[in-house]
Amino acid sequence: MMESILIQVGALAAFACGLMLVLWFVQRAIKDAGVVDVGWSFSLGASAAIFALLADGDPGRRVLIAVLAGIWGTRLALHLLTDRVLKGEEDGRYQDLRESIGPEKIQGFFFLFFQAQALSVVVLALPFLLIANDTRPFPGLLDYVGIGLWVVGVGGESLADWQLRRFKKDPGAKGRTCRVGLWRYSRHPNYFFEWVIWVSYAVLASAAPWGWLGVLSPLIILFLVLKVTGIPPTEKRAIKSRGEDYRRYQQETSAFFPWFPKKPAKPLDADGTPATER
Repeated sequence: MMESILIQVGALAAFACGLMLVLWFVQRAIKDAGVVDVGWSFSLGASAAIFALLADGDPGRRVLIAVLAGIWGTRLALHLLTDRVLKGEEDGRYQDLRESIGPEKIQGFFFLFFQAQALSVVVLALPFLLIANDTRPFPGLLDYVGIGLWVVGVGGESLADWQLRRFKKDPGAKGRTCRVGLWRYSRHPNYFFEWVIWVSYAVLASAAPWGWLGVLSPLIILFLVLKVTGIPPTEKRAIKSRGEDYRRYQQETSAFFPWFPKKPAKPLDADGTPATER
């Protein structure tokens, strides 16, 4: 059993590291490090397929996780590709890194950063490994619960992404903050529902041997979103570009978990300041 697990993990590590190496060369050519996010999402989706092919768990459960993670990873990768990479301007996070590290050292830094993302894929794919090696008959009660949470997560994230894209297409939206739909109840509904998806994977893995380890992935994702690569840099850039409008949004709207706004958003003038009440 342990030999099989090591083979599965080794296959994923080789795939993820190889893909990130290729994408490192791509970013050198196009000068856009945002491709690492596309590769990260795709690698995680592919990890479930790799485990499904190599593991010895219940065939139904192996197919299930390959399909669920494959759909999620492909959708997210395509969204990041079209919304960030193909738009022609590198994500602000990576622009800031280029500026702070400098042109002489940035490629060495990005090489290590891309490989670190490959390592994160191996760690975060732990629920997929547990699910694919689970020999219990499929389906069980927790499988239905996990599938339900996955549907909610993917549906909510897709809706949030669509609402934001639609808002940005409005010429009058420039310099203003999206408060439409799910964005009225959370400043980051896309992050929230992404986390729900990871919770669904933990639920699917929970009844497997050592299944409690599957909770590590949603906990890591939650920490990264709340404290590291998610909300902090995103809101820093939002304040820089939208100023007072976004500060008001922060005061009115829950940061992560959807909840009712503290007060109705008042209309704003074109410069983002509150309109005079009549």
